[in-house]
Amino acid sequence: MKLPRRKFLHLAVSAAALPVLSLIARAQAYPARPVRIVVTFPAGSTSDVLARPVAQWLSERLGQPFVIDNRPGAGGTIGTEAVVRSPADGYTLLLVSGSHTVNETLYDKLNFNFIRDIAPIAGISREPYVIVINPSVPAKTVPEFIAYAKANPRKLNMASAGTGTGSHIAASCSR
Repeated sequence: MKLPRRKFLHLAVSAAALPVLSLIARAQAYPARPVRIVVTFPAGSTSDVLARPVAQWLSERLGQPFVIDNRPGAGGTIGTEAVVRSPADGYTLLLVSGSHTVNETLYDKLNFNFIRDIAPIAGISREPYVIVINPSVPAKTVPEFIAYAKANPRKLNMASAGTGTGSHIAASCSR
């Protein structure tokens, strides 16, 4: 079969342009610049202590800085809103904790919808909750401790990371 000259030239030009077009069409390497990981609790918190080695690991493997940006307040809603308002380009990430899901039920009016506005990309930890009590408290089991707390109102103190956090909800559910 004989190709007409015009058709042959079109095929030749197309074949010559193919490598150039593939270079243009190739996706940019990620990340091409520093990535910010927003941690919605203060420096030294459990979330912060978890995020820092992950950021270092990602920096070493991907060749760009992954920078921790602590944005504490309102049980994580301040930092979450900052991420939701950032461009959806993969350069602003959010370290999510259990309190983020609790906030959807705890706060009547948020400036974002967590389920709609945040997309999960990786699970990096599981965090169990434990009850630790002073040995002077005469309880050896959780039911004994709950009974002791009910029998002695306002005599025990409890610490949590803040209203709506996992430790706060876990302690509230133990009542």
